[in-house]
Amino acid sequence: MPLETEHAQFLASVHPYDALSADDLEALVGLCTTETFDTGAPVFQVGDSIQYLYVIVAGEVEVTDEMDVQLSLLGPRNSFGERALLRGGPSQRTAVAIGATTLIRIPADVLHALIGEHPKIARFFDRRHPARTDAKDLTVLPVNQLMTRDPVTCWPTDTIRAAAQQMAQHHISSICVVDSDCFQGIVTVRDMNAKVVAGGADPDQAVSTIMSPDPLTLPPSALGMDVLHMMMERRIGHVPIVEDGTLLGIVTQTDLTRFQALSSADLVRRVAEAEDAAAMARVTAEIPALLAQLVNMGTRHDIVTRLVTDIADTVTRRLLAMAEVELGPPPHPYLWLACGSQGRREQTGVSDQDNCLILSDDVTDADMPYFAKLAQIVSDGLNTCGYVYCPGDMMATNPRWCQPLSVWRAYFTGWIAKPNPEAQMLASVMFDLRPIGGDESLFDDLQAETLAKASRNSIFVAHLIANSLKHYPPLGMLRGLATIRSGEHRNRLDLKHNGVVPVVDLGRVYALQGQLTAVNTRARIEAAMAAGGLSATGGADLLDAYDLIATTRLEHQAAQVKAGQGPDNYLSPATLSDFERSHLRDAFVVVKTMQSAIGTGKGALG
Repeated sequence: MPLETEHAQFLASVHPYDALSADDLEALVGLCTTETFDTGAPVFQVGDSIQYLYVIVAGEVEVTDEMDVQLSLLGPRNSFGERALLRGGPSQRTAVAIGATTLIRIPADVLHALIGEHPKIARFFDRRHPARTDAKDLTVLPVNQLMTRDPVTCWPTDTIRAAAQQMAQHHISSICVVDSDCFQGIVTVRDMNAKVVAGGADPDQAVSTIMSPDPLTLPPSALGMDVLHMMMERRIGHVPIVEDGTLLGIVTQTDLTRFQALSSADLVRRVAEAEDAAAMARVTAEIPALLAQLVNMGTRHDIVTRLVTDIADTVTRRLLAMAEVELGPPPHPYLWLACGSQGRREQTGVSDQDNCLILSDDVTDADMPYFAKLAQIVSDGLNTCGYVYCPGDMMATNPRWCQPLSVWRAYFTGWIAKPNPEAQMLASVMFDLRPIGGDESLFDDLQAETLAKASRNSIFVAHLIANSLKHYPPLGMLRGLATIRSGEHRNRLDLKHNGVVPVVDLGRVYALQGQLTAVNTRARIEAAMAAGGLSATGGADLLDAYDLIATTRLEHQAAQVKAGQGPDNYLSPATLSDFERSHLRDAFVVVKTMQSAIGTGKGALG
């Protein structure tokens, strides 16, 4: 059999090349070369420019990092080299033949052509590298690329008539009110109609008398989908983009008409319009299908979980509003916060509820029954909507987690001062707090104070690091994946507790060490890299590993939904190709390496 035909048959058994037709495989092999390496011969080294993707036909290849730490030992049917090839730049790896080794070399331009022409191959390599996205996809479009810059403005002292004339002149439906570049409010056509035409306000009055002061705004770092979700939930048509009090732009419904509204926005709208928890539950029942749709579209894992979490946030705020209608206005300010995956904006198709209430220090014992009832209404409603009660009772219905701000300060101070096992666990949970509804000022100082105190306490940091290492990647002794040994999920990987959670724990430690306010895991790692608490090389490795593990988890859940099953976190390695198993193991090795580094005080690998 000619060597070309033999290699074509070999690649036909290797994913993703098994997606190619026989003719395409023959053509591919004709563009490739083969090379044999003796024992100990380097295929490439750190700093080399990578020109090929290598596929192992026979033999083994050891891949190590810059510190000569083994990352993987690859056998036949595995590939390597695509990392530097697709990302560009010099290699950060060394690959050495172990024994006589034969490789098929796929040139860079050939690989790029395959990715461009064959969606299945493109999707396969996107599992390892950030997916290419449509510039017009609202899920990833930064709002600063969507907003109207330098919007029409007026001064608070300008007359209503003058403001209306500007709106008519520029054919716009709103005008922003500013004072020395400081954003003050907004006036819309609806305001003009309701307050002037129908309400009889004098057109010669100052426009500040009819403006909406302190309207809902978003920062320029927000995404287009954040705007759409806010509009759907709050039923508004204009969102000013503001940073540090300065008006940068505005996004209106007109700005969104050229973009297709994804179904997550429709779910947000329907939740916001729901009359009761049962109606919301009918909407949230569609979340698994939404997740599967987003995954099948190739949406990045962190965008999928953010969109899914947006729905939970809207459900929570709707339930809070319903509770206030039923109970009457709250006697004092309060803030509802989420922790856990909702707090980190990392919810998938499987989520329980983790939440708490921070109350104003003005509350009295007589006020507490109100907040207990509010917590019960919201928690029961969340459970109805599929966010089941927390098995550990980490909910606002637990009196311990429904307390005045001063009590919360005492909690954090005590956990930091005496980091016993319970304190470590609680601190880990509570460092992921994110405000959902209520008076957010109750949290601002608390978060900053806690991060400052905790980061200065070396004993507490050491305990938190030790606690973070209790979740470990599923690596076996003989280059394999360690599956669950017994029980309902025997021979499967737990992609939550042994997959994403170790990275979540690392991100939390990096945030604590650097006093970083980010709560989302990916954002924490990126912030740690930017602040110098994590090296560029170590951070990039960890992000790649996290992306692959989290994407694998979501793809597993999407496949279960498609098969009519309930999504879970337990994956059988047998469902993965050799290539996928190899790279998943590589990802787990990276996580383990980063755990070892932080555990020995070398948190910034590089």
